[in-house]
Amino acid sequence: MQGNEQQAYDRGITIFSPDGRLYQVEYAREAVKRGTASVGVRTEDGVVIAADRHARSPLIERDSIEKIHEIDSHVGVASAGHVADARQLIDVARRQSQVNRLRYDEPASVESLTKEITDYIQQYTQTGGARPFGVALLVAGIEDGEPRLFETDPSGTPYEWQAVAIGGSREDIQSFLEDEYAEGMDLEGGIELALRALASVNEDGLDATGVDIATIDVESEQFEKLAEDDIAERLEEFELGGEE
Repeated sequence: MQGNEQQAYDRGITIFSPDGRLYQVEYAREAVKRGTASVGVRTEDGVVIAADRHARSPLIERDSIEKIHEIDSHVGVASAGHVADARQLIDVARRQSQVNRLRYDEPASVESLTKEITDYIQQYTQTGGARPFGVALLVAGIEDGEPRLFETDPSGTPYEWQAVAIGGSREDIQSFLEDEYAEGMDLEGGIELALRALASVNEDGLDATGVDIATIDVESEQFEKLAEDDIAERLEEFELGGEE
């Protein structure tokens, strides 16, 4: 009998267990941990988001693996977890961003955009016949001349960070960030920290084709993805590349 009761709480997203847990939300968090890592770093000059996008097969076209997305000219998102779920939330964010421009003739604030995404996520934690989104996002951008960095999780809760990791090996990468992050670093320092954080859990080093990096700097307030050659130069400079 006890096993059957446990199974009911396990399957029902709209039912709390006696100890106040929503098991499906917790399982969605486990799905995030199965994804490759993404890292966000906020600096005085802007925000950096970096993602591990290594391919599971040499036959996969690298360009088809998307981990970092432009939401608006001043906002970017990195994901970890189920790619299809991430794409749905990316579309929600892009639509909301455009609605804000059309309605108010101004770019959406990073905080309000994040909360729109998390409100949408939260609806799927209390709707029968649906499941939570098995993905976490890093929402980075410039708001009123200030860099902002937020994390969303499958419960629909937004968190603001100075530096954060999501996805596989999160605990180890987050520990590295907590040890190495320094206030006052510039954008280039943020790129180096993000790359070193990803490399800290990769014994074989990093490959320029398996890493995505994007920046949004305070001066231009423009989302910009680094070219593969630029990433390769930095990996060589920081001695983070793999063996030939």
